[in-house]
This record gives sequence, structure tokens and C-alpha cells, in this order.
Amino acid sequence: MQILDGKIASKAVKDQLKLQTDKLIEEGKRPPHLVAILVGSNGASETYVASKVKTCAEVGYQSTLIRFEESIEERILLDKIEQLNNDNEIDGILVQLPLPKQINESKIINAVHPSKDVDGFNQVSVGRLVQGLPTFVPATPFGIMLMLEHYKLETKGKHAVVIGRSNIVGRPMSILLSSNLYYGNCTVTLCHSHTANLNELCLQADILVAALGKPGYIKADMVKEGAIILDVGITRVDDPSTNKGYVIMGDVDFKSVAEKASAISPVPGGVGPMTIAGLMKNTMEAYLRKV
Repeated sequence: MQILDGKIASKAVKDQLKLQTDKLIEEGKRPPHLVAILVGSNGASETYVASKVKTCAEVGYQSTLIRFEESIEERILLDKIEQLNNDNEIDGILVQLPLPKQINESKIINAVHPSKDVDGFNQVSVGRLVQGLPTFVPATPFGIMLMLEHYKLETKGKHAVVIGRSNIVGRPMSILLSSNLYYGNCTVTLCHSHTANLNELCLQADILVAALGKPGYIKADMVKEGAIILDVGITRVDDPSTNKGYVIMGDVDFKSVAEKASAISPVPGGVGPMTIAGLMKNTMEAYLRKV
């Protein structure tokens, strides 16, 4: 059984991006510039954004963090995004989700110009992905594809089961795995909360992507011997015995499932670091499209 260590795979991506950035600077060019917008003070969002800013520094990018109060009016946020869209010194814009209730998330996501949509959430980016055209892929599915590539895991002709149909992970993951790509060409089954025979389908999966947000849901009796398991879940579960008072769990019961899997990504330290790597790759691509 192989552990799909996201820290190792993401380091390989970041090292390559650092070399690219260093070369750009040596040639007298500016580095890629990523802007993150954070509304409010959600703990998880703070952590995610801090990690993105830190990674920008590691690969030599310039980063800017713009903060707004929870009570911000939608109009003000839209005006700021428009300003960033028109700034030629900025390559990528991401708006950290979730947003407060008074903000229309769809309107904000689609306000980011497709050429700077490094999160891959804009409807133009999504449409291009569906049609198999060059585009920015949402960072988590992109990161998973980078992980498959790093560990040279065969996907062609495999049956992939994706649990979860979100626009951020499940739907784009199903498109990528079924696409005519080297690390694609799977037959894909997309499952969700209304899938009646979920256990049966999981047992057929050569590749199982769990993105349903239920800690420890996938048990050993749901997994085919030798399957590749990609755990996207990340949930804080109360645990008074730990210093923090909680533990981070994935959607997969790691200990039992690992005994049957040929390869499995842990939580934490699996898909999470690859999400950041995917975002950094998208930012470099946004930069290169302009030069």
C-alpha cells in the first residue's frame, strides 16, 4: 500500500515553480502576483488564506491580502474586484469562500475576469473545462490530477467513482477523470446524497474520490481490494484528549481502508497541500498568458 503524500508531491510542484519564478526575475521580469480577498474572520478561511500567502512567498510570487469586514456591502466588493481586473500588475484573483449572507457568491465569482480566475470557478472557466478547452481548473481537482501524475498512477480504462457533486470538487473531478488526458480516460460514476446503491458502486471503483464532507464515512467494506483512494474530506472533529481539543478527519476511515487500498491519500497531508499547489500552478499560467 502506497501513501499518497501531498507534502512530497506539492513540494515537487513548488520547486519547479520556484525555478520558473527565479528565471523570470533573472531576466528582469516581475514575478507572478496573486491577490486574495478575505471577508470576515472565519477561522478556517483565515487558515486557508494564510497558507496560500505563505506558499506564494515560498515560490517567489508576490501576494496581496485584502481584508473586508463581515458587514461589507456587495457593491463595494464588486468595485474592488473590478479594480483588480483592470490592474495589469495582478495575475490572479481569488475570493475566499464562504461569503456572508448579504453577498451573492455567484455574482462575486463571476465578477472575477476569466483571465485572472485562478480558482477556476467563473462560469466561463467551467464552460471551457466541460468542452475540453484550455482553462483554469478548480484547485482541488487540479491538485488531485497533479498527485496522480506525481505518483504515476494508471487511470486509463479504470472505473472512477466520485462521491460529491459540488462545483468546487465533485463535478470538475468527474470531468477531468473522464477527459481524454494522460491521467484521465476513466469511466466515471458521479454519486451524491440521493444515490441509492452507493456501497455497491464504491465496491466497483478502481479509483474512489471521497468528497462528501462526512468524517470516516467510507469504511473498508465499501472499498474494492487494490483500489486507489483519494480523500478530499477535511472536518474538525471534537477530541478532548488532544491539545487543540479536536482532530482533523477525512471522509475515509483511513486505518481500515488503508489495509485494502493499493494507494491512499491521508488527511491531513494528502489532497490539502495539492490544492495549494494547483492554485500556484494556475497563477503561473495566468502570468504566462500575459507575457
